[in-house]
Amino acid sequence: MRLATWNVNSLRTRLDRVLAFLDRSGTDVLALQETKCRDDQFPYAVFEAAGYTAAHVGTSQWNGVAILSRVGLEDVAKAFPGQPGFAKQAATVPDAEGEPSLDTLLALPPQVEARAIGATCGGVRVWSLYVPHGRTLADPHYTYKLAWLEALRDAAQGWAVPDAQVALVGDWNVIPLDTDVYDPVAFAGHTHVSPAERDAFSAFGAAGYTEVSREFLPGEHIYTYWDYQQLAFPKNKGLRIDFAYVTPTLQARTTGVIIDRDERKGKGASDHVPVIVDVAD
Repeated sequence: MRLATWNVNSLRTRLDRVLAFLDRSGTDVLALQETKCRDDQFPYAVFEAAGYTAAHVGTSQWNGVAILSRVGLEDVAKAFPGQPGFAKQAATVPDAEGEPSLDTLLALPPQVEARAIGATCGGVRVWSLYVPHGRTLADPHYTYKLAWLEALRDAAQGWAVPDAQVALVGDWNVIPLDTDVYDPVAFAGHTHVSPAERDAFSAFGAAGYTEVSREFLPGEHIYTYWDYQQLAFPKNKGLRIDFAYVTPTLQARTTGVIIDRDERKGKGASDHVPVIVDVAD
C-alpha cells in the first residue's frame, strides 16, 4: 500500500493537481487537509471516476479534511473521541457606524471543527489530521491547539493496542526540531516551536507511535511547507510540519518515505507537499 498525506490548501483550486498526483504516484490512500469546502461541494464523483472512494468532512470555506482510497474505505469517523471544539466570538450589537462593536463580543458555544476524519483502508486505520495553528502564544487558539493535541493523544493511546495498524497523518502545525525550520531564531517566541507544542507532539511517541518520516528521512533542512511570500521556495526557506505517526505493527511494514518536493513547483501549487509512506503487503 502507498499512503500519502497532503495539505492541498483548497481542493477545488487544485483538483487537477491532486488527480495528476494520484495518477503518477500510484497512491492507494490519500489523506487531504485544508480542502476548504463544504461536504456538498466536495468532488466525490470526480474521484470515483478515478477509482477512489472518498470520505470528507467540511462545513465552510475553512479547514476540511478527507480520505481517498482505492483499497476500501470503511467505518468513517468525522471526529475523534473527545475532540474539543473552539469557541469563536461574535459581535451582536453594531456601533454607531454599523460595525461590530468590540464591547459586545460574545463567546459562542465551542464548535467541533472539520479537522479530523478517520477510516479503515486496506486494513489500516487512517486518520487525516489538520491540527489547529495556534496563531500566537497569547491567543485562545493556542490553548485550543494544546487541548486538541492532548485529546488526540489520549484517543490515539487507546487505539494503540497490540497488532493495531493505525496511521495518524497530516499537517501537525508543529516544528519539532530546530533543524525543521529554516531560521530557528526568527521563530523564537512564536507558535509551532514552543516547548509546550513540541512536548505535545513528542507525547505521541510515549503513546506507542513512531513518526516514520523522521525514521526514514532524518536529515536537516528537509521541509514539507514553504510560504508563498518572499521567494520562500526558491530560497528553501521552509518548515517541516507534515508527519506520519504509526503504530508498531504498521511501522514494521513501512519500507520507505518520500517527501515529494517537486509538487511545490509549477503553477497553482499548494504551499505544502505530499508525504508518501510505502507499506509492504
